[in-house]
Amino acid sequence: MEEKWVVSAKKADFQAIGQKFGIDQVIARVIRNRDVIGEEQVRRYLHPQITDLHSSALLRGAQEAAQLLEKKIRSGKRIRIIGDYDIDGVNATFILFRCLQMCGADVDYEIPDRMKDGFGLNRSLIELAFDEEADTILTCDNGIAAVEEVAYAKQLGMTVIVTDHHEPRYKDENGEIGYIYPPADVIVDPAMPEDTYPFPHICGAVVAWKVMHPLLSAFGIPLLEWLKFLPFAAFATVGDVMDLKDENRAIVRLGLPALEKTENTGMRALIRVCGLEGRNLTAYHIGFVLGPCINAGGRLDTAKRSLRLLLEEDEGEADLLARELKELNDRRKQMTEDGIRQACEQIEEGKFTGDGVYVIYLPGCHESIAGIIAGKVRERYYHPVFILTDSQNGGYLKGSGRSTENWSMYDGLVRSDRFLEKYGGHPMAAGLTLRKENLDAFRELINRESGLERDDFIRKVVIDVPMPVSYLKEELIGELELLEPFGKGNEKPVFAERGLHPVRAAVIGKNQNVLKFQMESTDGVRMEALYFGDPQEMLEYLSVRYSHAEVERMLQGRENAVRMDVLYYPSVNEFRGMRTIQIVITGYR
Repeated sequence: MEEKWVVSAKKADFQAIGQKFGIDQVIARVIRNRDVIGEEQVRRYLHPQITDLHSSALLRGAQEAAQLLEKKIRSGKRIRIIGDYDIDGVNATFILFRCLQMCGADVDYEIPDRMKDGFGLNRSLIELAFDEEADTILTCDNGIAAVEEVAYAKQLGMTVIVTDHHEPRYKDENGEIGYIYPPADVIVDPAMPEDTYPFPHICGAVVAWKVMHPLLSAFGIPLLEWLKFLPFAAFATVGDVMDLKDENRAIVRLGLPALEKTENTGMRALIRVCGLEGRNLTAYHIGFVLGPCINAGGRLDTAKRSLRLLLEEDEGEADLLARELKELNDRRKQMTEDGIRQACEQIEEGKFTGDGVYVIYLPGCHESIAGIIAGKVRERYYHPVFILTDSQNGGYLKGSGRSTENWSMYDGLVRSDRFLEKYGGHPMAAGLTLRKENLDAFRELINRESGLERDDFIRKVVIDVPMPVSYLKEELIGELELLEPFGKGNEKPVFAERGLHPVRAAVIGKNQNVLKFQMESTDGVRMEALYFGDPQEMLEYLSVRYSHAEVERMLQGRENAVRMDVLYYPSVNEFRGMRTIQIVITGYR
């Protein structure tokens, strides 16, 4: 995969910003690179407060949904929540269920089975709700694309309230975009073009949380009770890979400390089982440790198991459920590695030469992990990737895709929908179902319509600050914490220095998967550096550039000619009471 390094050159009075907020100019530069401009925006970025969250009253349909739910509750009507099987859907369902219970509602829930039902609302779920005498269906993290399904529920005389954050269906007729909405009684979805919510890029759990604000108020329930669900809105925001900007950043920044101190028995058990008890939780822990365990229920078993964990109040039972989910996730990890290997083998064999969009068929793949595999393959090759596998419904393929920043996957599916039975999603991620015999035609059409060119497959790495390692001080490294949480839309800063000299190097680690360097800068500062990528790949790269003999001298700690430009992130290493500054290398050339 080719990379192009570019330095961000956005301008501002960094000295003035630094003095105003008591931060290093380096921190000011990073904030400006995140397009945070103006004193108030910088203040919100550095020190977000609960008052920075946008009012629920600004979310189109939220007040109407709350009023309709209040009416149903007071008249004793049964409400059926229909959620989704991922992190976002599980947390959204949990928030709605607990809040409606607090209001005295006759409420229950149903979460689709990923394999049997697929994503979102369907006729069988509607018929089940109708047969069990539910008066109202309340969706979360789904429903905006369920046009026919909602129409069917209305035919049965049911009330339907849709809360979602996905894009609505549309048709492109000669450049004229026509949006198609389900005939629900109320729709709450900030992704609708006519919605004027100040920050529409919130997840389904945050939409649900916002709708519950006026409802709890209508029943005289204190604001503090509503705020208890902030950690779950934050968990879903990170888990659903939403942009950590504006309101999302505030939700996660405020929600993480609350998650550490959560009173929720199930979440406490999961944190404990994953070895994170007593730790300062970060977005990384949600995205790569805790979140995948919640997702594992919906992938390999049922998402109801994950929801039961959040609802469980008995510590022993919660511990058991948490351990089961962790074991499921461990199984999922191995299955994912096998799928990644098979997908990469097809690519390396040249099966997709000339394709901009990789449409990869893995017949033995568990359909629930197709999206994870697609994401990992995309990272490795920087191409949009679809992973398709056999559906339980014979003759059909189901799958998921993950895209790059320069191509809207959802738009690509719209343009190729003549070969699709069902699809939905975002610009960066989507799901689809098609007949097996249409696989080749779909692959050909989506590539022909993609408009992607060779330059689109060169990953652009933006350097925040070219910063000599000699500038690093513990105070500056401490200030970097002000920039967290890191994630999509608020990436970890990238620093760079040219011409570092590896005085010595060694391959270390239990699995020999870390390269440890003693680096010397051009101005004579020495510092430890770690590389957690593929050590052999880096050593081979340096051997081609400088010769095997020079690399061998480097490994022996002898004088050598090797010089490296590196991308890095600094940290403080504490060992036996000694604190030293080190860097982690994230890229090299």
